[in-house]
Amino acid sequence: MSNLQFSFKNKSAVVTGGAQGIGFQITLSFLQAGGNVTVWDYSEAALESAKKELASFKDQVQFTQVDVTQKDSCEKAVQALAWPCDVLVNNAGITRDKSFGKMTFEDWNDVINTNLTGLFNVTKTLSEKFNTASAHKRIINISSVVGLYGNFGQTNYAAAKAGVIGMTKTLGKELGRKGFTVNAIAPGFIATAMTQAMPKETLDAMAAKVPVARLGSTSDIANAVMFLASEQASYINGAVLSVDGGLVI
Repeated sequence: MSNLQFSFKNKSAVVTGGAQGIGFQITLSFLQAGGNVTVWDYSEAALESAKKELASFKDQVQFTQVDVTQKDSCEKAVQALAWPCDVLVNNAGITRDKSFGKMTFEDWNDVINTNLTGLFNVTKTLSEKFNTASAHKRIINISSVVGLYGNFGQTNYAAAKAGVIGMTKTLGKELGRKGFTVNAIAPGFIATAMTQAMPKETLDAMAAKVPVARLGSTSDIANAVMFLASEQASYINGAVLSVDGGLVI
C-alpha cells in the first residue's frame, strides 16, 4: 500500500478568494499537483500579487476579478473560464466583527452577502459549467468552527458560516445523483498574514485554547481540500471536516 498522493493533471479548479491567505495556498496546492486553477478574487492588488508569485505556473492559472455578491459579476466570470470546472472551492469571505449590540445593519448585510449569498451566487452560476465528462465533480465550501459553536462578536460571521454548512448538506443530497460530492471544511485558528500582525500574547492565548497547542497553517486547510477534491474521497458527501486541532472537542 503506497502513501496517498494527489494528482490533478487534466483537471481544473475554481477557487474563490484564491489570491490571498488560505485561498492562495489552496490555489498553489492544486497547481503543484498538476491541476489548472481559475482564481476568482475581489482584490485587484491581491490578484496582481498572486500573478507574480505564481508566474512559474502561468500556463495553468487564470486570474479573474470577481465580486461574488453580484450575480452578473459571477456570470461574466463563468463565461470567461479557460477550462471546464471539475472542482469548486468556495473560499471567499470577509469579517465585520462587533458585539451584537454594536453591530450595524451594514455589518450584517456585508458579511451575509459575501459569505453566504456569495457562495450561492458562485455555485448557482457555475454548477452548469462543470466538466460533463468528469465522474468526480467536487464542491468544497470553507465554513468555520464558529459556524458550529458560535463566537462572541461574530453574530454575522457565525450565522453565515452555519448557513454554509446547511447549504453543503442540502446540496450534497440534491447533487449527489448528478456526480457531485459537496463537503465543507471548518477551519479553526489559522495563522495567516492577518493573524501574524497580532500581538504575540494574543496569538499565544489563541494557541492555548487548542488541544494541540498551536495555530493551524494554511497548508493544513489546503491539504484537507486536496483530499476532499480527490477521487479517493468519492464516498464522502455532505460532511463537515473540522480542521482545528481539536478546538471543537
